[in-house]
Amino acid sequence: MARFAVVLLFSLMAVGQTHAASITNTDSAAVVIVLSEGGHKMQLVLDAGASETFCQSGCFITAPDGDRIGLDGGETIDIIKGSAVVK
Repeated sequence: MARFAVVLLFSLMAVGQTHAASITNTDSAAVVIVLSEGGHKMQLVLDAGASETFCQSGCFITAPDGDRIGLDGGETIDIIKGSAVVK
């Protein structure tokens, strides 16, 4: 019975979590990403080698090279030579 309660608890915790996109700057210099989420725009400065998590329920990003990409919230993105590579 206790084992069932633990499994149920972990299942409920997993359902409550939302998926978020993550981005990593693999370039040797800082980059600026523009986030558009829920009608709001925000600039995200990513230092060289830095990673951030964002976009839990869908958003758009504008990559350093100007590409605009729509995200659902579960993607992994790498910035490589100023371009966003979505995995």
